Amino acid sequence: MHKDEKRLLRFLAGHLVAGLVAGAVFGGALIATNVGNLRTLLFASPDGWLFAVLFFVGLSVTFGSIGMGAAIMLEKKDP
Repeated sequence: MHKDEKRLLRFLAGHLVAGLVAGAVFGGALIATNVGNLRTLLFASPDGWLFAVLFFVGLSVTFGSIGMGAAIMLEKKDP
C-alpha cells in the first residue's frame, strides 16, 4: 500500500469515527429529551433493546456516511 493510500484511508477513517460519534450523541440527545415520546416507547416495550440497537445502527450509518461524504467533497485537490 502506498503512502498516499494510507493517508487517505486514515483521513476517511477519522471522519467516519467523527460521524459515528455525532450519530451516537444525536441519538442519545433524542432519547434523553424524549422527543416524540421515544424514551417512553423504548422503556415501555418489552423489545426496547431491539429498538435501541436499530435506532443507533441507523443513525451511525447515516452520520458516518455524511461525515465521509463531506470529507471527500471538501478535500483539497493538488494543482
